[in-house]
Amino acid sequence: MNQSVAHEAKPKPRKRVLSGIQPSGDVQLGNYLGAIKGWVDRQDEKDNFFCIVDLHAITVPQDPHELRHQTRSLAAILFAAGLDPAKSNVFIQSHVPPHAEACWLLNCVTPIGWLERMTQFKDKARNENRERMSTGLLDYPVLMAGDILLYSADEVPVGEDQKQHVELARDIAERFNRLFGDTFVVPEPVIPEAGARVMGLDDPSRKMSKSFADIRGHAVRLIDEPKEIERTINRAVTDSYNEIRFSDDPERSGVNNLLGIYKVITGKTAEEVENDFASARGYGDLKRSVGEVIISELAPIRARYARLMDDIAELDRLLSLGAAQAIAVSGPKVDEMKERIGLVLQGDEL
Repeated sequence: MNQSVAHEAKPKPRKRVLSGIQPSGDVQLGNYLGAIKGWVDRQDEKDNFFCIVDLHAITVPQDPHELRHQTRSLAAILFAAGLDPAKSNVFIQSHVPPHAEACWLLNCVTPIGWLERMTQFKDKARNENRERMSTGLLDYPVLMAGDILLYSADEVPVGEDQKQHVELARDIAERFNRLFGDTFVVPEPVIPEAGARVMGLDDPSRKMSKSFADIRGHAVRLIDEPKEIERTINRAVTDSYNEIRFSDDPERSGVNNLLGIYKVITGKTAEEVENDFASARGYGDLKRSVGEVIISELAPIRARYARLMDDIAELDRLLSLGAAQAIAVSGPKVDEMKERIGLVLQGDEL
């Protein structure tokens, strides 16, 4: 009789992902297709933390009443879009004190020259009165590094414009590890491919942005009514070619943008998308079809969003669950940081 005991292979631990989104401006189709939809579709594959970064938002002036509303509104959209509290930790950054603590601790090991070289800060310093800029605008990337490093995140899904911030988080992690011993996982930036750059419908040369979501015709907002979605898509910039196919020609970026939106929502290949429009009579048919798939995709999200915003107590309960889960992970990590630096932890015995 064979005395050997067969051991089942242990499942590999799931990679941890940290994503943050600011509660400023209205969430629009580019945010959804470029980030949120992917978070929902892959939430069974990773250990997910989704942070509503309200501390980042206040680096520029905010109306207090509007900030509170936008923070809850964003949370409601994330849950309505399909983030499941049983699978993903969704929380508000300011509800988790270790974020602010980690920022200060990391400030003390981050050379100021690193921050002054950040592209976004240099751009803002050129365009604004530097004497009046908040310290938070300079320090923003260190807070972002703390957001990431507290959760030992393996991956950080970001747009191209945020990649430099993740690279700085890597530099900070490596410097802390050199100074105080192996403490942090060094994260990798992940830039999603499909739907990563949904362009403005009024100007397909620039990315669709929450900052311009209120400009008529620029973006479809996730809570827009169907008639408003139709009007927005009907106003979308196209070209004079009247040819419905993907193209590398920059002059055809408007049509490419509409086809790309259709492709991401339907999950079809580029060839299948072009076949769908092979018998179309013109850009009117293209816009009608794109509008229909957007309305169909967003209808259940809008309905769930309305229910959550009518039940703020339930929304706050879900956010409290997320904060408790976030504190359970980030609290021990910030204590580890303090101990390695040499701070006395509360309750330490002599």
